[in-house]
Amino acid sequence: MTPEFPVPTLDHVVVNVRDRIDEAADTYRRLGFTLTPRGYHTLGSMNHLAMFGTDYMELIAARPGDDSRPEIMGAPFGLDGLVFGTEDASRTYEALRRNEVPIDPPQQFSRPVEAGGETRDAVFRTTRLPRSAAAAGRLYFCQHLTRDLVWRDEWRHHANGAIGIARAVIAAQDPDILGGLFAHMFGAAAVQPTDDGCSLRLGLSRFDIVHPAALWEMFGGAAPDSRGRRDYMAALTFRTLSLDAAETALEAGHIRGVDRIGTSVLVPATEAFGVALEFSV
Repeated sequence: MTPEFPVPTLDHVVVNVRDRIDEAADTYRRLGFTLTPRGYHTLGSMNHLAMFGTDYMELIAARPGDDSRPEIMGAPFGLDGLVFGTEDASRTYEALRRNEVPIDPPQQFSRPVEAGGETRDAVFRTTRLPRSAAAAGRLYFCQHLTRDLVWRDEWRHHANGAIGIARAVIAAQDPDILGGLFAHMFGAAAVQPTDDGCSLRLGLSRFDIVHPAALWEMFGGAAPDSRGRRDYMAALTFRTLSLDAAETALEAGHIRGVDRIGTSVLVPATEAFGVALEFSV
């Protein structure tokens, strides 16, 4: 029987800010992002989102002193989650199991959202690869049961002009290991070799898996400190309507070390809670 592969689509990316959500929210607003009001998950975590056209960035945090989400406090600051979209978490779970991909059963949770003068629950179903499946960080699929409470136009406008996530960059000593996992998840055709490693294509976005030396060639001093990690999620590239708008927003936010190189504006990881940010047209 021909294997059934999920279609690789990007739902969102996750920046871990541990128990410093107040500081992180201030930082990302100064970076020019409009953030959603703070959300409180039934799983015990907190978040703010920066919403774009079809995807988003999540700042995830644990309450100070709360040990119910050890995967948050046990991970370093920075990009720590890449989340694929699914319209049916249970079907995705079964398909991956048949393909012998390590995957945990679907889990449903929610968070309250104020909309139209009333409070409703935004509901999600996720199915996650165990952390041991990928050394670089968390990988999972997310099904939205209440999309209207997440993608709201008032949250999609950003001073830095960001309109979507173009790519995530992952540093790996052996890019073929993670590339092989992605091929196992989505089919070999979804993963393309590159000069620096390999790349998973997800609609208008991609995940580039590169050797650490190539990461430093791309981002220089803007790259995050590896802190002795062999594999780690390192950088995000955002499509922006205007590099000038991005630079103006970053200047207004007093963001240090910003560098404009060709058709990109780079923000050091030290200014963005451990993840290098790139704005590109």
